[in-house]
Amino acid sequence: MLHGFIPPQRFLPYLSWSDIAALPDRENTVIVLPVAAIEQHGPHLPCAVDSLIAAGITGKALERLDPTVPAYALPPQVYGKSDEHLHFPGTITLTGETLFSILVEIGESVYRAGFRKLLIINGHGGQSQPIEMAARELRLRHGDYLVVPHFTWRVPHIAGRYLSEKEKKLAMHAGHAETAITMALAPETVHMDRAAANYPPEFPSRLLSPDGRPAVAWVARDFGPTGVIGDPTGATREQGEAILESLADSWAAAIKEFHELKWVERKEPTWARSHFTGHVEPAGEGSQ
Repeated sequence: MLHGFIPPQRFLPYLSWSDIAALPDRENTVIVLPVAAIEQHGPHLPCAVDSLIAAGITGKALERLDPTVPAYALPPQVYGKSDEHLHFPGTITLTGETLFSILVEIGESVYRAGFRKLLIINGHGGQSQPIEMAARELRLRHGDYLVVPHFTWRVPHIAGRYLSEKEKKLAMHAGHAETAITMALAPETVHMDRAAANYPPEFPSRLLSPDGRPAVAWVARDFGPTGVIGDPTGATREQGEAILESLADSWAAAIKEFHELKWVERKEPTWARSHFTGHVEPAGEGSQ
């Protein structure tokens, strides 16, 4: 079914337009958009890793969310800006400009439906900038729109307890944590007999990179032919399940906080963008 990991009762496209129009307190209802990628993750993991994780965490978070908190998920945006992985077959990439435009247009559709809180859960670190730019554009257009772009892993979780110091320092892609959580979400797609460690060299400038991680722009092929940047070999499904639970707990709490919070509302239009604020049905009103 289309909802995948998302609880069907929390999946916005399963509502009719009249159901959506009749929702109470639409302006404080949280709409969650997982945004991820289809890109190589080494020989041992599927290309769907980022999309599996973003959608899986969203679904688990909504499962445990207090049923009195109004929140719905949209279908995951599974294609992202993955050009740093385009040397590997299976990677499907948009340009940053295309991803920006897609997110702005999705965001406009959410706003037009009367919602005022959009949470973007980003599962791919290589596309943070166009996502943040899209969120800012939506805020420029609509002074009462709260759009939060946030990285999947940037909430409290327990992955660190399973990682070596070197993994914490240098791993960036298809390493221990991503492997473990993929084993929890889609174990049939993981091939641990192909797993092997591969790290980038430490960056030789302490001023530009105090922790030794690459400070220059990079693409995955710069660090070898496998596409792995880390050590997946010690990952287990049990670790992945524990990591997934901790992430889901944090995201459920974040969705609840977002529903409850109040923020600055700006009434002044933004120069050259006022045409985006034409007739929009007020939240809470509509035909039955």
